[in-house]
Amino acid sequence: MKRLQSIATTLAQAGSRGDPRTGAVSMPIYQTATFAHPALGQSTGFDYSRTANPTRQALETTLAQVEGGDAAFAFASGLAAVDAVTHLLAAGERMVVTEDLYGGTYRLFDQITRRRGVESIAVDTSDTDAVRRALEDPQVRLLFVESPTNPLLKVADIAALAECARARDVWLVVDNTFLTPCSQRPLEWGADLVVYSASKYLAGHNDVVAGAVVTSTPALSERIGFFQNAIGAIVGPMDAWLILRGLKTLPLRLERQQQNARRLAEWLAAHPRVDRVYYPGLPDHPGYAVLQKTGSGTGAMCAFAVQDPERVPAILEGVETFLFAESLGGVESLITYPLVQTHADMAPALLQKLGIDNRLLRLSVGTEEVDDLIADLERVL
Repeated sequence: MKRLQSIATTLAQAGSRGDPRTGAVSMPIYQTATFAHPALGQSTGFDYSRTANPTRQALETTLAQVEGGDAAFAFASGLAAVDAVTHLLAAGERMVVTEDLYGGTYRLFDQITRRRGVESIAVDTSDTDAVRRALEDPQVRLLFVESPTNPLLKVADIAALAECARARDVWLVVDNTFLTPCSQRPLEWGADLVVYSASKYLAGHNDVVAGAVVTSTPALSERIGFFQNAIGAIVGPMDAWLILRGLKTLPLRLERQQQNARRLAEWLAAHPRVDRVYYPGLPDHPGYAVLQKTGSGTGAMCAFAVQDPERVPAILEGVETFLFAESLGGVESLITYPLVQTHADMAPALLQKLGIDNRLLRLSVGTEEVDDLIADLERVL
């Protein structure tokens, strides 16, 4: 379903024309499991809410429009969405995946997908040559990329990776959770599927758990739609409505969050007790030029390493404006300790290799007054 107008306009009116019978400006919540049939052999287009629900359909239609995709499918969580994509592969086939994945995705691939006979080959997907070499394995059928990555904010050249994937007849899947369609549209650069944890920026208020897959072709839409219905990990109508409501303000929220994140990253980079800052909006970030080419924003996620790991407990306990909590993407600013929270399921040797250590902290920057956020970190640092 191709985009017909600007993303901001489409999102501002998300679901607003979804109920022509009443003209409701806010899409109604169809809190029903089943739908009555007019007569034998006839249907309203809705039979059972696992298969289709009007509220969920309004959300899916909006996501497909803003991504420029063929269709979109909403799931009960981001991991449920990722899991549906892995069902494209059969036992004995392999995936090439980003090495510093979100810990939950790593756990899914390592402990669940592997048991189905689908193995993962982890590489630095910000290194196009490394990906190209990994794709030479004839059993690889899918390339799964996070960009920017969680939590090290590495940036992949999606256009270059799409060329590599096409050359090997491999699906390219991009987790676009950090940037959203407002800042990056992977399908336009050759990706086959885009996945989201809709709990994050799409919903934007830390009040819902959901996921989404956007497809580029009717053939992929048919397969992902089958998995969604057959497995049944669908988002409920109330959660779908909450995401629709969040989407209406996504461009406004993300613009403010990115401004705040850039200011914070610049301030942290100059702080004497900070050893390193990871933020792709800084010109010295290795992925800065790539993201300027393929994106229209740099996101609101930022990570930094303190010089003294002994300070970490006091920082986490002492913040007052930031909330010490997992997740990301909401209007509230959060601080997270990846080593023991989001990436606890990774093996110690892998964590050490990646640089996810006892000095690393991750920030999800919200919409607060940025000077308050800076003052909060200044006090605890």
